[in-house]
Amino acid sequence: MKCRHCNHLLSLSFVDLGVMPPSNAYLGCEADFEKEVSFPLNILVCDKCWLVQTEDFTRADELFTDDYAYLSSTSSSWVEHAKQFVDGLVECRSLNAESFVVELAANDGYLLQHVVKKGIPCLGIEPTSVAAEIAKSKGVEIQECFFGLEQANRLLKDYPKADAIIGNNVLAHVPDINDFVSGIATILAKTGVLSLEFPHLLNLIKFKQFDTIYHEHFSYLSLTAVSNILASVGLEVFNVEKLSTHGGSLRVWAQHSGHTLKVSRNVFNVLEEEQKFGMCLHETYQNFTHSVDAISRDLKTFLQKAKASNKKIVAYGAAAKGNTLLNYACVDVLDVPVVFDAADSKQGKFMPASHIPILPPSELKHYSPDYVLILPWNIAHEIIAVVKPLVPETCKFVTAIPELSVI
Repeated sequence: MKCRHCNHLLSLSFVDLGVMPPSNAYLGCEADFEKEVSFPLNILVCDKCWLVQTEDFTRADELFTDDYAYLSSTSSSWVEHAKQFVDGLVECRSLNAESFVVELAANDGYLLQHVVKKGIPCLGIEPTSVAAEIAKSKGVEIQECFFGLEQANRLLKDYPKADAIIGNNVLAHVPDINDFVSGIATILAKTGVLSLEFPHLLNLIKFKQFDTIYHEHFSYLSLTAVSNILASVGLEVFNVEKLSTHGGSLRVWAQHSGHTLKVSRNVFNVLEEEQKFGMCLHETYQNFTHSVDAISRDLKTFLQKAKASNKKIVAYGAAAKGNTLLNYACVDVLDVPVVFDAADSKQGKFMPASHIPILPPSELKHYSPDYVLILPWNIAHEIIAVVKPLVPETCKFVTAIPELSVI
C-alpha cells in the first residue's frame, strides 16, 4: 500500500488489531448477527510524511451509512465545548450577518446551532441522513454529501466563499485526505480561517489510547503530518491550541499561505515537542502492540475475576472506542451482559461483534451493578455524575485506558 498523502510505499507497522466489524456498525436485531461483516484493522506509518493510516480495506460510504449512530449532542460537555468555540470565533474574527461559516461534518447541529442563534449565515456538510435531519430541525442549513474538491466547486455555484471553515474530528475520517483539503482551500475566502480539531497522535501513543483506532478513522494525526498536508494545497498553519477533549486534541488554525496572520510560537513549540517525542522515528511506533496487549489482558482478567466472585458488571457508553477495546480483548455478552447509552439512535441495538445489548440509562436502576465499566473514558466524570444516582452507593466505576483503574 502507498501513503494516502505522499504516495510513498508503506512498510512500517504501528499496530494490527486483527479482524473486526466497523465500530459504529451497531446491529438492529439478533437476526443481523449472521450477516455481520468484518474487516482487517491494520495501521501503518508513512516514514516520509509521517501520516499514520489504516490499511485500505473499506470505503467511506460503507462506514458512514444513513443510519450512522454517532450523534455529537449526546455529550453535554461537547455541546458546551462547541458553544465556547463559537463565542470565541465570532469575537476573534468579528463575524456578523455579512459573514459566512461552513462546518464540515456538521453532525446533528451541535455546533452550528450556536452560529444560527447569533444570526450568522452558515452551512453544514453532513453525509449521514439521521444526523442531518436533526441538524435541520435546529435551523441549520445542511448539504447531505461527502466533502471533497468536486463538492467544493459545486458549492461555489450557490454559496460565497467561507470566512471560517470548521472541521471538528473529521480530518481523521476522510479516506482521500488530499481531495478533502483541496476542497477546503477552494471554498476558503482569501482572508478566511480554517479550524481543525483532531485527537493528537502523540497522546494516543503516550497514553496508550489504542481504542481510538477503528475503521472509521482512516488517519491518526500529528501537527507534523497535518502541516505538510495543508501546505500541499497552499494553506499555512498559523496557530495551534492544545485541548483536553478526546484524551488530548489539537485545534489547528490555518489560512492561505502568505496572508495577514502571523505564525504563533505555539506552532513551533508543538512541532518541537513532537520531534523530541520521536514522532519521526521508527522505534516510537514499533513497540505499541505490547501496550495494547497488556491493556486487553488486564481488562479480560478483571472481568473474569469479578464474574467468578459473583459480581454484577455492566458497561456504560456504547462508544466506537469501546467496541475496539471490547473486541480486541475478546469481551462479549458473557462477560458484560448489557451496556447503557443515552443516544436514542443506539438504544435497542447490539454492539458489533460482542453482541452486547444497548439499553437506555433509565433501565440501569433495575440492575444494581457492583461495577460499571465506562467505555468512553474521555468523559468519565460526566458519566459518573449521571450514573451515580442510578446505582447502589457501593458500586464502583472502571476504566481500562491507559491502564485498568477502579474508581
